[in-house]
Amino acid sequence: MPENTAVLARPAAWLAPAWLAAAVLLWGTSFMATKTALTGFGPQTLVWLRMTLAALAVPLFAHRIPRPGYRPGDWKVLGSLCLMQPCLYFLLESNAVNLTTSSQAGMVSSLVPLFVVAGAWAILGEPMTRTAMLGLAVSMAGVIWLSMAGAPDASAPNPALGNLLEVGAMVCAAVYMVVMKRLSTRYSTWWLTGLQCVAGALFFLPGGLAALSDSLFEAPPIAWLAVVYLGLFVTLGAFGLYNMAMTCMPAGRAALSINLVPPVALVAGWLLLGETLTCAQLAACCVVGAGVWLGRR
Repeated sequence: MPENTAVLARPAAWLAPAWLAAAVLLWGTSFMATKTALTGFGPQTLVWLRMTLAALAVPLFAHRIPRPGYRPGDWKVLGSLCLMQPCLYFLLESNAVNLTTSSQAGMVSSLVPLFVVAGAWAILGEPMTRTAMLGLAVSMAGVIWLSMAGAPDASAPNPALGNLLEVGAMVCAAVYMVVMKRLSTRYSTWWLTGLQCVAGALFFLPGGLAALSDSLFEAPPIAWLAVVYLGLFVTLGAFGLYNMAMTCMPAGRAALSINLVPPVALVAGWLLLGETLTCAQLAACCVVGAGVWLGRR
């Protein structure tokens, strides 16, 4: 590990839980904020705006970021990192939240820790126990039940497809976390976060420009506030804080903190958007939670 990265990691290790807590709070409320932003913008425009805002903020602290320890061939891993997160992740999630409720999308996010275990098994060759496999299967069954129990309405026109897209986004997130852990030994986590923001702004630029219209300037103020919150606090802040915490602990242990995202998303959707879950959906959420708990064991 380069000296500059090690020096940054050692004195900050005791702050890792606080960083994770802040990231979880931001991520949990991001589903509600995304749902709010979609009242004024299409999915492509929304993602482009939030990534562009985050990318414009990167130069403000770029001079304080240590130089990366680049090695020949790293561009392939860096490219894979950016492809998974933010490109495919936000492409899938923005469309998912447009089709389902923020509460259901937040509940699906609880699958990430199990996907990280599966990703570490597939990419890094780490062992995956039968209990973890069973937990993943139970959780997926709960997600299917949650999707089937959701009836289409004005706020969730196609919950089944939306939840399926959210599962795809969580797979991308899990691959990203495994790759990030591998790169964080030689790269500053804030350098990687900045790279992702710039890559996302460029990736979504064509779709964002194609979706621009006069209605962009007619979007309600609350939608613009949601975009600013997503771009500066969630895209840049939450991922930066999580990446910093992951340098101080194993990837799987850091990923377990994401289990707290669904309760935050459920409460935020209920308090701020008036979303509710049926008894069948609540039961399905319990099945998902039981699968996650089983996988942790």
